[in-house]
Amino acid sequence: MIWTVILIFAVCLALRFPIAFSLGISCLIYLLIKKIPLILIPMKLYSGIDVFVLLSIPGFILAGNLMNQGGLTAKIIGFCNHLLGHIRGGLALANIGASMLFAGISGTAVSDTASIGAVMIPAMKKEGYDADFSCAVTAASSTVGPIIPPSVPMIIAATLSGLSVGKLFLAGAIPGLLLGVGLMILTYYLARKRKYPKHPKSNLKQIAKGFVDTFWSLLMTFIILFGIIGGVFTPTEASIVAVIYALCIGAFVYKKITLKNLAVITLDSMKTSASLMVLIGFANLFGWILITEQLPQIISTEILGFSTNKYVVLLLINLLLIFIGTFMETIAALLILFPILLKVAVAVEVDPIHFAIIALLNLMIGLTTPPLGICLFVASSIGKVSISKVSKASLPFLAVSILVLILVTLFPEISLALPNLILE
Repeated sequence: MIWTVILIFAVCLALRFPIAFSLGISCLIYLLIKKIPLILIPMKLYSGIDVFVLLSIPGFILAGNLMNQGGLTAKIIGFCNHLLGHIRGGLALANIGASMLFAGISGTAVSDTASIGAVMIPAMKKEGYDADFSCAVTAASSTVGPIIPPSVPMIIAATLSGLSVGKLFLAGAIPGLLLGVGLMILTYYLARKRKYPKHPKSNLKQIAKGFVDTFWSLLMTFIILFGIIGGVFTPTEASIVAVIYALCIGAFVYKKITLKNLAVITLDSMKTSASLMVLIGFANLFGWILITEQLPQIISTEILGFSTNKYVVLLLINLLLIFIGTFMETIAALLILFPILLKVAVAVEVDPIHFAIIALLNLMIGLTTPPLGICLFVASSIGKVSISKVSKASLPFLAVSILVLILVTLFPEISLALPNLILE
């Protein structure tokens, strides 16, 4: 019966139904066939979202939209351009640097691609960068965001597993920086090879002004990160602090937020949050069905029956998650698969925090894996380039991302060093 449910879910996805609806339809058919009272649907939907830490998600989404509309995205890009613009391919490097800084605001890869891409892709094309390269570097760099804290997917992974949000945030810092630096090195190499343009070197006064303009966004990231890690407030309280902070900076410092656009920002955030909460609710029901049908035990038995070697098991999980990540949105994939695969990883003595970072990296890489990666589609639509050209241009960046994934998988210290140093 469980394979019928999964088949229905896959068919709905193939027909391009929203993931939440695909989950809901497959769950409804299962309940009808099994003659289970439909009252279970609202019960499981509510229990899936009735988690205190999940209240932080609408807060972070609203804070991200406030910071974006408040002009901070442009300030971040400007500062990165002052620092890196004089290097060959400097605008592309600034694109990656902006994504690394913007990580603290958005926490999601697709929003990073859309927000920064809307500014950077047209600017890069105008300066003479190849359109497919501009789209590829934007999509690839956006995957750094959810790895560098704070991160919405990390909050959800912590909710699903009972892991510490603070530890997960710290665990993602070094892998995120490693991924960002790796993408920068590749970008610089390609820029020199293709003779992409560079700007005159900014003087200290221009750099200092850029830093002052960007200071407020950087300060927000530090407030959230160290507030959570230091036990000053919970992730949910941190999201409210972020909203108040973003509103004050956008309205009174940059003066970009008015009562008129505040209503639009709030409505947009409500729509995004509502769709995400519906997805989480239906994923909880879908997860209950998987557990009822003992799918976690079946998967665990199959993987561990194939091998009990830690690295072989992690290789199989990596391949599965990258494949899933190419056609399924990150949060949906986390909700459905993370609890199942975490048990398998723990069974072969993989540290849960280490595995969480591996899982997130895999799903982020999936967003830029041709030909179905969601971030590739977003970037190609902004750049008005065919998805086939963007996919081809993204392959070198995909290789760097996979190399970082291999390093993080083989060397747990990359992700565990900071949590062990600071929190233990």
